[in-house]
Amino acid sequence: MNFLEQIVEEKNEEIRQLHLRCRRGDFSDAGFFNRPARSLIQALRQSRQLAVIAEVKKASPAAGVIRTDFDPEKIASSYEANQATAISVLTDRKFFQGDLDYLQRIAAICRIPLLRKDFILDEYQVYEARAAGADAILLIAEILSASQITELTHAAATVNLDVLLELHSEAQLEKIDLQQNRLIGINNRNLSDLSVDPQTAIRIKKYLPAEIVTVAESGIREKSQIENIKRAGIQAVLVGGYLLRAADPGAALHELKLWCNDEN
Repeated sequence: MNFLEQIVEEKNEEIRQLHLRCRRGDFSDAGFFNRPARSLIQALRQSRQLAVIAEVKKASPAAGVIRTDFDPEKIASSYEANQATAISVLTDRKFFQGDLDYLQRIAAICRIPLLRKDFILDEYQVYEARAAGADAILLIAEILSASQITELTHAAATVNLDVLLELHSEAQLEKIDLQQNRLIGINNRNLSDLSVDPQTAIRIKKYLPAEIVTVAESGIREKSQIENIKRAGIQAVLVGGYLLRAADPGAALHELKLWCNDEN
């Protein structure tokens, strides 16, 4: 069983428990469910430079604990102050030491779009994300069938959530309906063996129409990478580890934003 299969097995048990614990109506009566959503795709389209989705996460399976002095609200506030276009929040507990509570706490203080990043397999997780303050959710093509992508994208639309649909190989393109999913994340990390190839996003971008908003993800830490991503016509980057390893994540984001704006 590879890493991704382990995650799916664990997540299916979490979903089973979620269904036992909650009814559909419980989500619409709770939290931020009825607060107006802030469009992630619109924010990315309106950015005048390469947009940055800055990530809040404590740990990852590949790197272990990334930040020991982890304060999600402080980190998110520093991202917003340094003009992140949006914020991604890891909510998976077992593999990333995340928590849905981090998303709720950040939603209470930030005014830019928030992406719930988790392994979403069921519509209850979609509604749960909305109630916790998300404006968008991540769907991972590798763990979903074409019909599941359609169903979960539809569920997200019914509660005004955008979808960032993530892939990491050309093989996954065949199950994506680009009329339905207009925001595509391309992960440089292979989710089966956790290896990183910085050229993945640039290579796969060539298969996508110009009107599709694309986000390069994982392993981004150098100015030269940002320059290559811009030349490829990619509109945004999702960056976590590079920022969170810095003494001051907000200052690191400020520098990254300068790279994104540099025309040289």
